[in-house]
Amino acid sequence: MQHYNSNQTPTVQETEVEAVSSNATGSANNPIAAGISMTLGILFNVVALIILAKAYSRYRRRSKATFLLLASSLIATDLAGHVIPGALVLRRYSVHTQGSTDDSVSTFRGDPENPDASCLFGGGCMVFFGLCPLFLGCAMAAERCLGVTKPLLHARLVTTARTKMALALIWLLALCVALLPYFSLGAYTYQYPWTWCFIRVVEGTRDTDLAFVMVFSGLALSSLASAFVCNTISGITLVRARLKKKKPCSQRSSAGSQDTEMVVQLVGIMVTSCICWSPLLVFALMSATKLYSGMLDSDRDTFRGLMVTGVRMATCNQILDPWVYILLRRAVLRKIYRITKRRASFKGSTFRSARWDISSFQTSEKSSVNNI
Repeated sequence: MQHYNSNQTPTVQETEVEAVSSNATGSANNPIAAGISMTLGILFNVVALIILAKAYSRYRRRSKATFLLLASSLIATDLAGHVIPGALVLRRYSVHTQGSTDDSVSTFRGDPENPDASCLFGGGCMVFFGLCPLFLGCAMAAERCLGVTKPLLHARLVTTARTKMALALIWLLALCVALLPYFSLGAYTYQYPWTWCFIRVVEGTRDTDLAFVMVFSGLALSSLASAFVCNTISGITLVRARLKKKKPCSQRSSAGSQDTEMVVQLVGIMVTSCICWSPLLVFALMSATKLYSGMLDSDRDTFRGLMVTGVRMATCNQILDPWVYILLRRAVLRKIYRITKRRASFKGSTFRSARWDISSFQTSEKSSVNNI
């Protein structure tokens, strides 16, 4: 319902609110995409956890056990990060769908100054489950870098007990960052289309919100950069070792193939995280900076759309992470290599037979001409 001023002309602000209300209502009445995404994420992560559990029981006393423990923690965190925020979003959809059609926009958007408990919990989950996979990916890359470059030092320092302690510290650090708004550093608020909560970066941003989003984005981007450096060092080391080795023994060859497999999986996880998380981190930082400096008024709707795109891409990371591990295993890569090799050899043999048929035809043709 539109409100008019004394000249019976709707103001720009009221027209904007009306448009936002209609868009929010439309998205709230269509929770199918969120439900499908949540179902796929649960299915893929459960399959990956089963594969990792079997692999961990097989390599329990080997150097790969540490990597598998970290990978299992990553997939379990992705699973929890997909279920809990997804359930909150679906609940938000259902509550608005069951409400009356005369609900005001402010009721659906919530109070930006005093968000409800559900918004505070949802925003904290977004930050916590956003940082944890990036921290874990960085820890896995650092562990493999140490294992590839300094294997003796890795065997002496890295143990199962220390790995579990590192996991606890990673989760504790992410939890401390997520709880910063409870200590008056930043705030969570509903984000367009008012079905999810995140750091206050589009409307009413203050200096504490800017500091909070800088801490969040800075830690996340630093984790991605550290993982990139570690994976690059590991990859270069493995390539050099492979070029130097002429006749490796079977045991060293097996260890080298395991290292290569783990580094390939880490590169896949890192690339996936960079593609999925970088947009949300950059958009949030840009939006908060522009709003704090008073330059966002004309671009507010644009950044709302960018934030929605960013959070959807970040959600895809929790769906793609298990597939990166499943598809980049040695067994799968060997099958792909064999199938590709068979097809290449089949095409080569077909091409050679076709050339033989043509040459034999030309030879027979020449001989018949000579006989004439």
